[in-house]
Amino acid sequence: MAASGEVRNLERFLSSAVALSFRISSTEMDSTGQNNLKRNKSEKKLLRKQIKARNTLMRHEGIECVSHTTQNLVVANGGLGNGVNRHQLLRLVEECGLVEALLMPPNKPYSVVKYGSTEEAKKAYDTLNGKEITLKDSDQNVTLYVNFVEKVHWEDIIPIRLPPGLMMVEELVSPEEEQRMLESIDWTENEGIQNAQKSLKHRRVKHFGYEFRYDSNNIDKDKPLPGGLPEICSTLLEKCLKQGYIKHKPDQLTINQYEPGQGIPPHIDTHSAFEDEITSLSLGAEIVMDFKHPDGRTVAVMLPQRSLLVMTGESRYLWTHGITPRKFDIVHASEQQKVGSVTPDVGDLTLNRRGTRTSFTFRKVRRSPCNCIYPSVCDSQQGHQREEAPTYHDSETEPLKLEQAYVHKVYEEIATHFSSTRHSPWPKIVEFLRTLPKGSIVADVGCGNGKYLGINKDLYMIGCDRSQNLVDICGEKKFQAFVCDALSVPVRNSSCDACISIAVIHHFSTAERRLAAVRELARLLRPGGKALIYVWAMEQEYNKQKSKYLKEKRASKGKEEEINTDIAWGLFCDQMHDNGSQDSACSDRVLNDSKDKGGNAKQVINSKLPVHTNRTSFCSQDVLVPWHLKGGTNKKGVCVKALQLPASSKELQEFSPIFHRYYHVFCEGELEAACKTLDCIRIQKSYYDQGNWCVVLEKQ
Repeated sequence: MAASGEVRNLERFLSSAVALSFRISSTEMDSTGQNNLKRNKSEKKLLRKQIKARNTLMRHEGIECVSHTTQNLVVANGGLGNGVNRHQLLRLVEECGLVEALLMPPNKPYSVVKYGSTEEAKKAYDTLNGKEITLKDSDQNVTLYVNFVEKVHWEDIIPIRLPPGLMMVEELVSPEEEQRMLESIDWTENEGIQNAQKSLKHRRVKHFGYEFRYDSNNIDKDKPLPGGLPEICSTLLEKCLKQGYIKHKPDQLTINQYEPGQGIPPHIDTHSAFEDEITSLSLGAEIVMDFKHPDGRTVAVMLPQRSLLVMTGESRYLWTHGITPRKFDIVHASEQQKVGSVTPDVGDLTLNRRGTRTSFTFRKVRRSPCNCIYPSVCDSQQGHQREEAPTYHDSETEPLKLEQAYVHKVYEEIATHFSSTRHSPWPKIVEFLRTLPKGSIVADVGCGNGKYLGINKDLYMIGCDRSQNLVDICGEKKFQAFVCDALSVPVRNSSCDACISIAVIHHFSTAERRLAAVRELARLLRPGGKALIYVWAMEQEYNKQKSKYLKEKRASKGKEEEINTDIAWGLFCDQMHDNGSQDSACSDRVLNDSKDKGGNAKQVINSKLPVHTNRTSFCSQDVLVPWHLKGGTNKKGVCVKALQLPASSKELQEFSPIFHRYYHVFCEGELEAACKTLDCIRIQKSYYDQGNWCVVLEKQ
């Protein structure tokens, strides 16, 4: 009996062991299956985003990806436009093999890398695809998507010359002298000298010798500031005179301090205020200053730390100069090119984080009218009717063509979809309209879909817009509106008590035309009448606060792919110059030939205007901003049925077209400066409102 019991116990044990083994095996199989399922989902997600990147590159950049292995890879989300530093990316791609070329076009969200062999390129393809990296000098993460490319066109880059009359002197002062000069500035002292020290909204500034008045862009020559120039500058100025860098000893000094992200709008120092020579010493940090000729030529100039910039002649009198408000500059990566013009050499560009820069700008006060050879921008030779900065276009008709193609036609096409997104009035505009006296006659110039025409029933409001389709929408809402150009409104002089111009003037492509739009508003106003103007701001992050435009990127992050489909540069040139482009004369080469030809590979950037990446900070003042026509809604309001089509299909691209609108985004102070050139108005109020610069004008 005992033996029989032992047998039964053994049988029960074996049965339990088999069941346990089965359960363990089942659990292992379930775990393996779940892991495979997760892996399959992850791989499918990566493949979708990789295909999306491929389609975007083809659609907007003309870069054709291939399915077979080559030596060349295009790395989406791995570009300067994403904030990826060349050194960071180079270290990453070099882990996979010998890198023969790394091309990083300015402001683009991709880069191109060429390996020494297809095996190394395949290793990089497998290693980097879907890899998440943390950006240098930032806590932001980006995910890389990699595709093979057969060839990439490039051209030889001609070095950009400095503007005539501009000179750079490196290491003018020693690090010890730099430190003493910076320590000599007391930003906290209680100045007994009125207006010698100011804290502007966008930078700190101190004046010595004479105060520069920003309200008139001039100085009072009869009111010198006590004390003259600081004693610490004497040795420096004597050195400059002795070395021949300057011919006259300055008697006016402005010290500016720029934190990262701050800047100064493009400007020409007032001719009547100062003599020919203007010098600026950069202390504390290096920075890129942008120069622009009236014909549209631009030169980005690197100002190294402790260097002296000297502007004379054409560079002083004709070219505007300014500092774009941003936290990173695009600069040369090589140590040999740390001064002078920044050439768009895609094989030698990287990002440089700005530091706190303090500039000592020296000038000589002018005692007689300016008689320079540039009367079009000389206030002395124009009396009180100062003209705005000259246009950058090559002809008078080109701005009209640009606006016709990238403003007028676009709004006709997107009118219905655009109107559906414009339904919430902005509070401060509502406040302006509701404070107007009962019975006031108000013109909404550029009224769009009439969002503001019915805000205050006690007002007599009329609207006008360049788009017939938008005006028709106003009519459907029973509002009074008509079609016209904002530069020529068919309404009598001085007939309006108030005007509003909301998000309109930034669509004009020259400074003359933007000022003409302000002048037309002033013509409509009666004396004492007011106008409210809103324009899009270059500074989408202000006082350490991001605008709603940037914040909305977070809200939609889960809905959008990591690579933004709104990046493109070539569209403007392709559409504006169909009959033959100057770029067609360029000697294009291909990346595959770079080794044989003995040159550096460079990506061809065939355009004049950059296309902005939606929901990001602006990199340029003159941009094309994409509009994605959702659901295929056409200009007649007919909604085309969405189809389930491959992302790369032509049919889907036709159902979801992308239009590009021209914008000139305004730097801080730029709108006020334009308004101040008109004698018939005064600025009653100016402010920043959710990514826009705004002014309230009163007609004198």
